[in-house]
Amino acid sequence: MKNTTDKNNKLSLIGSISLGTGVMIGAGIFVLMGQIAELVGDLFPIAFIAGAVVVGFSSYSYVKFSNAFPSSGGVVKFLNKSYGPGTTTGFYSLLMYVSMVVSESLVAGTFGAYTLRLFPESYAGYASTLGVGLIVVAYIVNILGNKVIGATATFTAIIKVVGIAILATAGLAISGFADITGNYIPKNTETLPQGFGFVAALALSILAYKGFTTITNQGADIKNPHKNLGRSIVFSILICTLIYVALALAVAGGLSIPEIIEAKDYALAAAAKPVFGEWGSWITIGIAIIATVSGVIASIFSSSRLLAMLSNMKQVPSLTKLGSLKNPALIFTSSLAILLTVLFDLTRIASIGAIFYLIMDIAIHWGLFRNLRKEVDFKPIIPVIAIILDVAVLSAFIYIKYLNDPLVLIVAAIGIVLILVAERLFMISHTDDEGNMPMGMKNTSDKNKKT
Repeated sequence: MKNTTDKNNKLSLIGSISLGTGVMIGAGIFVLMGQIAELVGDLFPIAFIAGAVVVGFSSYSYVKFSNAFPSSGGVVKFLNKSYGPGTTTGFYSLLMYVSMVVSESLVAGTFGAYTLRLFPESYAGYASTLGVGLIVVAYIVNILGNKVIGATATFTAIIKVVGIAILATAGLAISGFADITGNYIPKNTETLPQGFGFVAALALSILAYKGFTTITNQGADIKNPHKNLGRSIVFSILICTLIYVALALAVAGGLSIPEIIEAKDYALAAAAKPVFGEWGSWITIGIAIIATVSGVIASIFSSSRLLAMLSNMKQVPSLTKLGSLKNPALIFTSSLAILLTVLFDLTRIASIGAIFYLIMDIAIHWGLFRNLRKEVDFKPIIPVIAIILDVAVLSAFIYIKYLNDPLVLIVAAIGIVLILVAERLFMISHTDDEGNMPMGMKNTSDKNKKT
């Protein structure tokens, strides 16, 4: 009887798509629109289409991994299968973890930027303070337990997704299709070869879709996971693409490109005002607040669980050694998110997150292509194309940041080096005389050697 109940309680394909879409259509879209326009001008709606194409190739590897190895481990399980337990898996898993924390910081900052639209201009400098406050609230909610999180997750996801979809379609219907000529050249890319800024901007548009990776964590909770996980990823990306493109076209129809760039931290609220009037701006701000609050709560929950999982797998130091602290993974995650929110503006936070995510994404494709041909049925050419696209986007993005904001690259490089060195030193610390690293997660392949 118990098995029947468990089976009946599992997610259906539609339920999985609903959850996946709710995560993907996150608060990041409220701020990424303006940042992408800053790089590509009036081509920014097209950038979301191109970003979806890149993510489409990228998702192939995750679909194949999910179909072959469905579990609640998601990306960490995929890396473990590809590289075995050790430095490589730990390093790329931590890059994924940090990119998730960066996303929390981005969402928290977005909450501050939109909430400040309700106050006079004299309060403009308090965006990061509001963001920190939201992270503290999210920490408290997470401490209260899963029931509190679950009680609000579905409700806020519906408001967020339906609200953004209505804004997109209504805005498009009222403002009509904007002229997309490609003639506007932003200051950040005016000295670069034609098209270079567009390729670089895809790093940010990809961030709007990266939430699809969380669907891979549903392996233990979805019916027929060997088929439905992959289907859920594909359908979620398609739905998000339609909503993002419609939303971008609506914004382009409501504001000029200079206006979008000027209001890049709250572009959707700025675009709603001339199209819908004052009430439209208030509604957009309200949706943004709901999306950011729910997004930070859910993201801190997911990333802290990822860190706890890595600790249990002995890929990072044991968190149980921190004594009487309740949920040390949650404390560390929240503290890191607060630090990033205080130190960096939204553009830099998004840039660091994009760099970390793309590096991890390349590792996923390479692991599938190089190490799992005998275990997973896939077409090798597709992960190769995904790697080429990721490398092209990452290279262009790094070059633009080198020209316009090298601090982003310095911070990202320091973070990567610190993660790699710390992970390697930790691996060495629990390697036996034969070079084996006893881990918490079982691995069927003979990859227990240090890597």
